[in-house]
Amino acid sequence: MIKNPFRNRTRATLAIIGIAIGIATIVALGMVTGGLQSSTQSTLKAGSAEITVTKIGSGNFGSSGGVLDESLVTDLKNTNGVKDTAGILRVNSNVSTSSGGSGFGSMGGFLVNGIDSSKLALVGIDSVNGTIFTNGSSNEIIIGKTVAQNLNKTVGSTIDIYGTEFEVTGIFESGNFIYDTGAFTSLSTLQNLTNNTGKVSYIQVKVNDNANASQVSKTIQDERPNDLSATTAVDQANRINQSLGMIDTASWAISLLAIVIGGVGVINTMIMSVFERTREIGVLKAVGWKDRRILGMILGESIILTLVAAVVGIILGIVAVEIIFKLFITSQSFEAVLTMDTLLKAFGVALLVGIVGGLYPAYRASRLAPTEALRYE
Repeated sequence: MIKNPFRNRTRATLAIIGIAIGIATIVALGMVTGGLQSSTQSTLKAGSAEITVTKIGSGNFGSSGGVLDESLVTDLKNTNGVKDTAGILRVNSNVSTSSGGSGFGSMGGFLVNGIDSSKLALVGIDSVNGTIFTNGSSNEIIIGKTVAQNLNKTVGSTIDIYGTEFEVTGIFESGNFIYDTGAFTSLSTLQNLTNNTGKVSYIQVKVNDNANASQVSKTIQDERPNDLSATTAVDQANRINQSLGMIDTASWAISLLAIVIGGVGVINTMIMSVFERTREIGVLKAVGWKDRRILGMILGESIILTLVAAVVGIILGIVAVEIIFKLFITSQSFEAVLTMDTLLKAFGVALLVGIVGGLYPAYRASRLAPTEALRYE
């Protein structure tokens, strides 16, 4: 039975390729979604602060412009339920590399964050390979592991930011792919360098152990309804999950399309197989094979064909994602993840295609009359 679907190798190969393409797409989307989910969880675990406060209308982390007065960092620390706060100034800077070129990855720059060195734990940086920068006017900087790898920088190297040379005193890995593709330096140094004296882009808020982050977030917004937007880490995770849900929906739509297209291909392949083996089936029925055994044989051959296509599709999907990530994804903190759910989904779709595509040819084969089949030329 295992060899029967491959008697006509050309037809079987075309059927396998057609199904494998759909399976590969499902696997690729599943790996990207799995990677994003894993990265999201790492990001939430990495940051010790539970609340991010920005200026209304500036987007997450002040991404759309708009800065806050640094005095708010102290004001928010006095809010009921707040344990600690950290003001962060974030800018995008081009970087001069040792080869004389400039830019980082496909964006032509990377994020430089200014923060008090004693507050690094609030953004998930607990350890640094090297030493932490000192606060004040010193031009010292710590860079993420991804930056160090892409720019070939080590402790003691220098980086030119806004025309000023900074010494790399340490390299960190927080688990947050946004931070790990950026750098941190003294808040006052970055403020002076970018003419943002007394300003921060956003504020990280750490709540007390017995406090409710959602309630503290609401309190912050209620006290300054026209100025501040407070978002908890859970809210950010939910927003990301909603976006991932769209990718998952697209994956299911592709699954349905794969079932339809693959089913048609399998029906065609198996009908031709039954047509070519009419006399063989007649002999089997003449020697005592029951209809259900014939039906099971043809249906089994159809399922074998689609399961082979599933294996091929999974391999193609993995290879395609690895190539894409190697060529276009510079962040070492964001990796595609192949989950058991994705594998089960791929094999499940293949199994369904095998059943849908093989059911009619199997039924047709089981209903062949032995005498008519034996007379077939």
